[in-house]
Amino acid sequence: MGQVDNCGGKDRLLSHKLKIAAVVGARPNFMKIAPLARELAKQPERFEFVLVHTGQHYDKVMNDVFFSELGIPTPDIHLGVGSGSQAQQTARIMLEFEKALAEITPHVVVVLGDVNSTIAAALVAAKLDIAVAHVEAGLRSRDRRMPEEINRVVTDALSDILYTPSRLADSNLLNEGVAPQKISLVGNIMIDSLIGFLEQAGERRIVAELGLTPQGYGLVTLHRPSNVDNREVLCGIVEALLEISRRLPLVFPVHPRTAGMLTKFALETKLEQAENIRMIEPVGYLDILCLMKSARLAISDSGVIQEETTFLGIPCITIRENTERPETILEGTNTLAGHDRELIVRLARDAIDGHGKSRGDLEFWDGRVAERIVEDLEKRREWLMSSPDKRVDRAAIQVDANITQGGTDR
Repeated sequence: MGQVDNCGGKDRLLSHKLKIAAVVGARPNFMKIAPLARELAKQPERFEFVLVHTGQHYDKVMNDVFFSELGIPTPDIHLGVGSGSQAQQTARIMLEFEKALAEITPHVVVVLGDVNSTIAAALVAAKLDIAVAHVEAGLRSRDRRMPEEINRVVTDALSDILYTPSRLADSNLLNEGVAPQKISLVGNIMIDSLIGFLEQAGERRIVAELGLTPQGYGLVTLHRPSNVDNREVLCGIVEALLEISRRLPLVFPVHPRTAGMLTKFALETKLEQAENIRMIEPVGYLDILCLMKSARLAISDSGVIQEETTFLGIPCITIRENTERPETILEGTNTLAGHDRELIVRLARDAIDGHGKSRGDLEFWDGRVAERIVEDLEKRREWLMSSPDKRVDRAAIQVDANITQGGTDR
């Protein structure tokens, strides 16, 4: 590991290419890395890009189909960590990623979003004095019961560069004491992928193949443990879906975790026997985007779908008590319903009757986020390629010095 600890040495400084190791592991990461990988590939003489896949999502549809459809390069390194508890999975990623970094010796590690791969890679890189850049930094739900919130807070604290999607995210970081020079407002990178693939998604046949008509159905997705791991909660959601389906057909691509819990709690049969609910296997990015853009409404607990439906102008009922994406509520089509069955049904009826929320103007949702990230990396090139001792947070040292001095004066 000594080679990695000294990764700011002579060989790194002599290289004219900025070497970037990007880490992905779960479905939300894939949509975020695709536009960034394409943008970096436009300048092979300036950037060397290494893609590391942790294997956090190991289902073929949750992984392979997304890579193929989004045109993501084949990972250079696959850690193959697989499933496990939060701690087990995070620990395995850390152990394997440390070995990978000894081979890669990058100037900067880019992490995305808020999954276990994000926090694990950030922690390993920070311990090895490798710069960390966090894409989608500054999001906060204020709910520490969510594993993702812990991942966001810790990753942001470890990161040297924080690429934020909104001014609200900037404010969150500044309120936590993050130095302004670390923050770069670039916009929502998820929208880069959505804009780039919207035309292709419109050519998919899944709506017709399922016997659905545009604007004549609702899209349902569920996967969060807080919704599917509790029998009482999941039963309430199922009852709400059954009631909504009496007015509007629903299509439900079932996440593997959710499928297991529906079976465990003996709720699967209720949905299968419902006349207007179509339960289908998980689908790829283009098919889910096609289903979403033609839907009357969406019912989901996904952060990604909150954003995508807002861009598309589709009313979204989010089955959560809070959100780290408040702009989708303030300027978008999203409404929080929590686990309130009656509220879920009422919001769905409003959307069916044409009274759902409409979107406003969202800053930097323009499809140019990856471009702005690459521009910022180029501006920081000299700093990123310098040795670790020259990248020390001078602001933090100054604070420590002042505290020490204050103690001496006393």
